[in-house]
Amino acid sequence: MFCKGRLSSYRKNRSRRNHSAHRQCPFNGYITEARVRPGDIVKQGELLCLLDDRDLKLERLRCFTQEEQLVRQYHEAMAKHDRPQIRITKAKIDQAEAQIALIDEQLLRTKVIAPFHGVIIKGDLSQSLGAPVERGQVLFEVAPLESYRVIVEVDERDIADVAVGQGGELVLPSVPGDAFPIVIDKITPVSTAKEGRNYFRVEAHLRDNSSVRLRPGMEGVGKITVDRRKLIWIWTHELIDWLRLKLWAWWP
Repeated sequence: MFCKGRLSSYRKNRSRRNHSAHRQCPFNGYITEARVRPGDIVKQGELLCLLDDRDLKLERLRCFTQEEQLVRQYHEAMAKHDRPQIRITKAKIDQAEAQIALIDEQLLRTKVIAPFHGVIIKGDLSQSLGAPVERGQVLFEVAPLESYRVIVEVDERDIADVAVGQGGELVLPSVPGDAFPIVIDKITPVSTAKEGRNYFRVEAHLRDNSSVRLRPGMEGVGKITVDRRKLIWIWTHELIDWLRLKLWAWWP
């Protein structure tokens, strides 16, 4: 009678922050000040960088001056009871006010702030002061400090044994003395080829996210607990599966 042991899938893992947010450039402009770098801890609402607002302020002053002139023309038209001119001038005043409101909104967005309490994982603008940036360009990536997502790369030979809800452990080289418990959340149909093998992407979460030593991008080795099998099967099943495949390929 053979003893039984725990069958685990040993695979490479990467830790990532869950629900990271990208801070994008709101309009074409220039970087005037950068306050943070990757690895910095930021609070919600903290200033990350400043965009040049001189052109916007000049444009606002021009629109404001134009609005004042239109208001004077409106009063003159009212005094003359010139109804067509009143309607035309009122429409121009509304347009100028809308333009000023738009510029005020853009001026507020020259301050790029953190959306929540987290850590900067991408975005070093300290060497890009005065450099042009385009609308939609990602300036920073901010990740929350409360939750992690673990990416597990599972060999295609073992993916059939992995299921949602299974538990496991993650060990990182930076903290080899600690094993972090994980739970499988999702098995994706996405595979990547590495070192002559195909690996499927499996997503998991940590049961405990309180460790301050964890950082996004860390890599380590994980075990996914699959089942309890006989030790002789655990030690030999990979070799037997390989022989079966080769035999089938060679068989005429």
